[in-house]
Amino acid sequence: MKAVIQNEFGDTNVLLYTDVDLPKIGENEVRIKVAYTSVNYADVKQRLGNKGESNFPLILGLDVSGTIEEVPPHSSFSKGDRVIAFPKNGTYAEYVVANDQLVFKIPDCLSFEQAAAMPTVSILSYILLHEIGQVQKTDTIVIHSAAGGVGSMLVQLAKRNGVKKVIGTVGNLEKENYVRKLGADAICTYETFTEEVLKQTNNQGANVIFDSVAGDVTSMSLECLAFYGTLVQFGNSSGKAGTFKTSDVHSSCRNIKGFSLGTTRKHNPGRLAPVAQKVIELFASKQMTLPIAQIFHLSDAAEAHKLIESRNYEGKILIKV
Repeated sequence: MKAVIQNEFGDTNVLLYTDVDLPKIGENEVRIKVAYTSVNYADVKQRLGNKGESNFPLILGLDVSGTIEEVPPHSSFSKGDRVIAFPKNGTYAEYVVANDQLVFKIPDCLSFEQAAAMPTVSILSYILLHEIGQVQKTDTIVIHSAAGGVGSMLVQLAKRNGVKKVIGTVGNLEKENYVRKLGADAICTYETFTEEVLKQTNNQGANVIFDSVAGDVTSMSLECLAFYGTLVQFGNSSGKAGTFKTSDVHSSCRNIKGFSLGTTRKHNPGRLAPVAQKVIELFASKQMTLPIAQIFHLSDAAEAHKLIESRNYEGKILIKV
């Protein structure tokens, strides 16, 4: 089968479109013929070697949409089932294998394109908003990187749930109209958001801030987080660790929570099934949608990575297999 592999860490030139062996299923696993896979910023970090050691040859990618090709005896899945999944050993390939706990059926009315855009960002966003941030309708919240995949979902989910005020940050104000159409009440840049949040809240600060950037953005977020507020930290796309002092939180009764979808897939996969069902229903009924920025062929995975790194896009980038 065709796949995109890399044999070393580096720039997009290390991504090789080539032939590899068809993956075999083990116990409680299924094989999926991939229709589309999404490109996430985590793929770029892994390609560069910023996510720790990896075994080469390495196949990148977190999630897919596609069709069940092979199942073990007594499986709850059947050949031909339309699914989304979090496969093991990467997704930039024609076929993938996934643990059946990380495979979820989708209805015929949900296109493979839209389905591929949603697994990582929609399931993550739902958990962040409802379980980690525990956002209330009366809250003012800040969503960093609001034009990205997770940000786009968080904005929509928050407004769908009647959150009072949603403030989104973007790296470039050219993305302002896009984020506003998703439902954000105010949009600002990383340079101005602290001042803007305090202005929008009569100097009280935001109740919940969602931070996938880290670095300086983390400390700046604490400057505009309300008493009893929550900073939800779930990434570091800046490539730098965010820092805070214990004195930043204890006297103000604020708290900092962290969450990783990757950790949860590995250590508590059963937690994802009920969330997956809810977001699939939202997408299938068109109550939610995720704009697709561009679709690349598998052989052009390097170009997809260049677009991700440029940050000059809105929504999700997909690879058609």
